[in-house]
This record gives sequence, C-alpha cells and structure tokens, in this order.
Amino acid sequence: MKVDPTNPESDVIGRAAAVVRSGGLVAFPTETVYGLGANGLSAAAVAGIFEAKGRPSTNPLILHVSDASEVLNVAAAWPATAQTLAARFWPGPLTLVVPKRDSVPNIVTAGGPTVAVRCPNHAVARALIRAAGVPLAAPSANRSTELSPTRAEHVLKGLNGRIAIVLDGGPCSGGLESTVVDVTGEIPRVLRPGLITVPMLEAVCGRVEVGTKSEGVARAPGQMVKHYSPRTPLVLVDRADEAERARAAASRLGLRAVVVGFDLPLTAASMYRAMMFEPDQYAADLYAVLHELDNGRYDQIVVEMPPDTPEWAAVRDRLTRAAARE
Repeated sequence: MKVDPTNPESDVIGRAAAVVRSGGLVAFPTETVYGLGANGLSAAAVAGIFEAKGRPSTNPLILHVSDASEVLNVAAAWPATAQTLAARFWPGPLTLVVPKRDSVPNIVTAGGPTVAVRCPNHAVARALIRAAGVPLAAPSANRSTELSPTRAEHVLKGLNGRIAIVLDGGPCSGGLESTVVDVTGEIPRVLRPGLITVPMLEAVCGRVEVGTKSEGVARAPGQMVKHYSPRTPLVLVDRADEAERARAAASRLGLRAVVVGFDLPLTAASMYRAMMFEPDQYAADLYAVLHELDNGRYDQIVVEMPPDTPEWAAVRDRLTRAAARE
C-alpha cells in the first residue's frame, strides 16, 4: 500500500493499525530501514515476527514508541542517561536498553531483564504506532541474516506471502539500523554501532564504552556474527589493488565478480565505486546497492572497506557481518 512518507493518509494508516491490533504483521518505513511490526505487548503477535523472519529466539527485538512520554509503558526505570540521550537524539536512530516492565513479553527480550526502546523519526512509523495504540516490536523486515530492506521491494523480496501489509513510503533516508546503547550501567555502552556515532554520544553524555559483555542473554539485536548478508558471497579487502586482484582471481576461476571500490574510478573493472565518500550517504546507499548487485547474477561481490574511524564504524560493522561465514 502506497503511503505519503511525510503526511501519511489516515485511511491507509488505519487499515495497517487494524492489522496490528488483530495480531498481524505490517512492514513499514523508518528513517533507518523498513521494520516488520507487531503488537509488542502480545507474545502471540511477536511470535509471528520470529516465524516470518526465521529469526532465532535468542535474538531480542526493539520496541518502538511514538513519543518519549510512552517509554514508561515498557520500561521499569528510565535512567538519567537515557533521559539525556533521548532529549538529544529522539525521535531518531538511537535505541536505548533499559530495565523492562513485566508487561513486556519475554519473547521480545530473549528472556532477559532489559528491553530495547526507540522512537523513530519517520511520520509513517509514528502514525502507525499512535493509531495501533501499542508499542511496535519491529526488527528489520527481511528474512533472518539477509540484507536489510530500505525500499518496499526489498521487503517483498524476502517476506512476500508471509505478512499482511507493506506500507510503501519510498526509500529510507538513513539506510542502516539504529545505534544501540545500554544505559543500565554506570557508563553507557554501545552494543551496536549506527548512525549516531560514539563522538556524538560522548558530546552529550561523556565517556561511553563499546562492545558487548558476555552475559548469556543478548540485550540487543545485531550481535550475530553473520548478519545483513546478500545471498551472493561477499569478500572484503582493505585496498583498491587488493580489490582488483580479487576480481582477477575470480575471473581466472571462471567466476563473475563485481567490485565496490571506496576510492576507485568508475571503470569496467570496478563497475561500482563507493556510493559517496561521506559516511552518511554511503550508509544510505549501502543496502540498496547490495540488493541490486545480489540480483545481478554475480558469483562474488568484492568490497573495499572504508577507513577505520568512528564515522565509518557502523558501515564497517555491517560489512564485516555481511561477509562472515556461518
């Protein structure tokens, strides 16, 4: 169903919200990627997400609210750091991990004591949450471990026939999943890098730590070694000359390889250069380009990695997980 991304039609949103209230699944755009939404307070509805995606039960979900005032419906506590970060970055691509209320089903949190919460910065997403009257549990709208969707057609590529409605609000502007920050400890901890970078966080709340702790239960999505992957094998290299050697080696084996270069000129050898040298634009285009290449009948996709700096941390994280072997 087509929907205006800035001024969503009330009848379209109403139909989608009715599906959510009845326990069904609706894919919808956010400023990061398309989400697959269900009533986040219904264990049965959330189970439908796991079934449609083929998602392991150990991988928790994010609950989406339409306004910061709604967080205490799902959070048992709202630390001062959470308040500070939400005041600066919400609505936006930042997910905060806080203690959960008993009303949040264990299936949402993989049985853990915390819940991940976000207020998206997209008119369609927020209108759907308001109309449904419940927080939306919403991972990316794709089959588990596969490429995240930034357009409605990407959603249909993996979930057609498995969900009730896709709200087509056009391409997502951000292109990568949200930054996830655990604020339950003394020092905030980044569990998943995203569009909100570590320097941006530290400018607001001081020192932050990076990386997950071994706690037995995952507190946030995006922790699996293999994730965000095209079906075509992905190979990562550090330099342009390595990328060309990888392409040539594939050719000698009779394989058709394509190179996504970071600073290569656009040539027949590279075919694709980096979408842009700016991290935000690269992030916005990354999944769309990988979806396009995945449909191109290549045997291999070779990607030259961007610089190892905080601004590129989210892109490097997604590429590393996309290239991982199970």
